[in-house]
Amino acid sequence: MSPILFWIFTALMLAFGTSVVLNRDPVASALSLVASFLCLSALFVGLDAFFIGVIQILVYAGAVMVLFLFIIMLLDLKAEKRRHFNRLTLVGGGAVAAGFVFELLHVLNSFSMGKNPFPPLGVARLDDVRQVGITLFTQFNLPFQTVGVLVLVASVGVIVLSRRELK
Repeated sequence: MSPILFWIFTALMLAFGTSVVLNRDPVASALSLVASFLCLSALFVGLDAFFIGVIQILVYAGAVMVLFLFIIMLLDLKAEKRRHFNRLTLVGGGAVAAGFVFELLHVLNSFSMGKNPFPPLGVARLDDVRQVGITLFTQFNLPFQTVGVLVLVASVGVIVLSRRELK
């Protein structure tokens, strides 16, 4: 991937991610999250991780966002009203954010291995899908099962929250 495309997709992803947080309308925020997922998928494709890029679109931008939009529409969430922040809150939040950025830059600059070029990738004997499947079901079987249980619990929670009371 050319560096120009990398920085374009990175800037777009960060802009849409910021839009997710700053939007008051939940539907607009969810659509900004879809755009952020698409930019992340483009970054994966640029790194020759085609399978991860396609799964990013299918699972996150597709299924998960449909679920989010379904929940937003089901719970009938309204746009959040504008709140007035006091100056102390804004200054404190800005100081914490600036401290985080300063610490992040300090850690990144002191990480010596990050300045070395990435070694060339070897020729893969297996395709991406097979390699991801083998890794998922051998090394990460317990976390995979845990995520399945969490999705089941979230689905049951949505059904319980959206149930109407009989009167």
